[in-house]
Amino acid sequence: MKRPASGFAALPSRLSYTLIAAALAAGAPLGLMGVRLMGTGEAHLAGMRAQLDRDAPTYIYVMVSTLAVFASFGYVLGRQADVLLDLSRTDPLTGLGNPRAFEERMEQETARAARYGEPLSLLLLDVDGLKAINDDHGHRAGDLALQAVARALHRGARETDLAARVGGDEFALLAPSTPGPAATALAERIRLLVAGERIDRLTVSLGVATAEDDRSSDPRDLRDAADGALYEAKRKGRNRVVTA
Repeated sequence: MKRPASGFAALPSRLSYTLIAAALAAGAPLGLMGVRLMGTGEAHLAGMRAQLDRDAPTYIYVMVSTLAVFASFGYVLGRQADVLLDLSRTDPLTGLGNPRAFEERMEQETARAARYGEPLSLLLLDVDGLKAINDDHGHRAGDLALQAVARALHRGARETDLAARVGGDEFALLAPSTPGPAATALAERIRLLVAGERIDRLTVSLGVATAEDDRSSDPRDLRDAADGALYEAKRKGRNRVVTA
């Protein structure tokens, strides 16, 4: 769902840790050679060549075995780092992005849209009937309703979109390279998907805003526009889509 950045920092931790560990593994045969050269007094290029000629299999073995151990250890550490990073950006109830993930992606995508002149749309979604569900059936039922909304967002979103829970009953869907009419159609699809969950009194209101290529790259402008449209949707009776 997230567009990768460029450069080494964009690699998953499990891969970058493995590559770093593999590079460090090269120090093992070099260290062995250094110890041997100091012992023989042949600490020069000719001495290094002589060492390789006399005992190349040993250096190959040290290199391969150390590489295997270091790379495996780096992969395990990196995979754990990836898991922790994912958890720090995930809402535990719904499995969607959390406010931190949303704000980070919002900054990236607004800057990207302004740079390349592409449209960027934001859908803000508010659960209409959550209080009534909580009051009548308890908070467990309310949690199930929030998870139903999350399923609808997940089904409606594309690979390049980011769906996030940004408040107690408020969700967001950030849609890069999506013009206004397509974003409105996407919002209506999500509204119908929520209705299809068939949970009593569960409906959603959605506000849609789009930053075109001549709009500000400040993410607050897009957020404010979508928030205003969401307020209008709720003012007009809820369970509807309003586009800024």
